[in-house]
Amino acid sequence: MALEPTVLALVLMAALAHAGWNALVKASGERGAIFSVLLLTGGAFGLVAVLVLPLPAPEAWFYLILSAVVHYGYYGFLLLAYRYGDLSHVYPLARGSAPLMVAAGAWVMAGEQLGPMGIAGLVLASGGIMSLAFENGLPRDHAAKAVFFAIGTGVLIAAYTVVDGLGVRASGAALSYIAWLNVLEAAPISLWLLARRPASFTGLTGRSWRRGIFGGVLAMSAYGLVIYALSLGAMAHVSALRETSVLFAALIGILILRETAGSRGRRIAAAGLVSAGIIPLQLG
Repeated sequence: MALEPTVLALVLMAALAHAGWNALVKASGERGAIFSVLLLTGGAFGLVAVLVLPLPAPEAWFYLILSAVVHYGYYGFLLLAYRYGDLSHVYPLARGSAPLMVAAGAWVMAGEQLGPMGIAGLVLASGGIMSLAFENGLPRDHAAKAVFFAIGTGVLIAAYTVVDGLGVRASGAALSYIAWLNVLEAAPISLWLLARRPASFTGLTGRSWRRGIFGGVLAMSAYGLVIYALSLGAMAHVSALRETSVLFAALIGILILRETAGSRGRRIAAAGLVSAGIIPLQLG
């Protein structure tokens, strides 16, 4: 199932926005505060939207609640991964481990199967993404924590992608599903952060609100675009194309955050693998 040009554009826009909000969180010295405002921004927009949109179909509520729970774990693992690792290391590892798991989950739960060309493309794209993370060999010592939490993040990405792919189809209203998911995510996470570190939360949120709101708009746009794309295209295809965000994240990490660039030649080769994988994936 090849993706239509409109879906391709939606997913690429989502990839850039997703890399952007991750870079904002990573670069901040007050990640908890930024992240809290980010989530509250998405929840506020979602709350406004649910007042005017129709309710999702009853069949979708199981997936909405399950997705929210999975997202709680995803956010926790992501913040821990950024505590120990660079954006250009953690992000590719987390995002790169997801497409193969999504393809497997979609095959088991939704009956979606890729042909030989699609499988080859998925492997190539995932291999290119993973090579960006392991360009300096296997991580050791302190870097092992970053790898552990990044891989855990990837597992949770795969889980919520499959859950939301099924949920948005069951909802009968993709925008309503997106809005309710933002509402369900925002309040519990923010309350947990407030209970865990109340002084830090209340003191830093006010100073971080501009970046947090901007990050929230980026995050909401990124995932909203992807969920809508999931309602139009196959899960594995959308997920794999979305992972081009690792290229944006790598460039942001190197050029803007000034992280260690490693081998530029190897990164160019990895980007070529990703591109070479996406083409047969679309044809497969």
